[in-house]
Amino acid sequence: MKDPYARLRDEVLATVLDGPGESDPALRQAAAEGRGLPADLQPLVTKVHAHAYKVTDGDIATLQQKYGDDRLFEVIVSAALGASRMRLLAGLAVLDQAARAP
Repeated sequence: MKDPYARLRDEVLATVLDGPGESDPALRQAAAEGRGLPADLQPLVTKVHAHAYKVTDGDIATLQQKYGDDRLFEVIVSAALGASRMRLLAGLAVLDQAARAP
């Protein structure tokens, strides 16, 4: 199945993960993948990947002191974009598979 927006989405993701920022690109990539993070960030990123609506002010406040607003924002955005990309690709794969079924 041809996705007319794939290039644009990939550019946005590359900019967020590898572009200039306050956090290390490797940390942003790990957040997008949902694994390989420092132990203190893993619960927040896991929550963003699985149930973003359950993230609380308390989840953020405890990490804000260590990471600061900018770095923490970049981690959260990277996690959200990574999670959304995973869901999108899974959905597109199912549609592609259904289109090929007899």
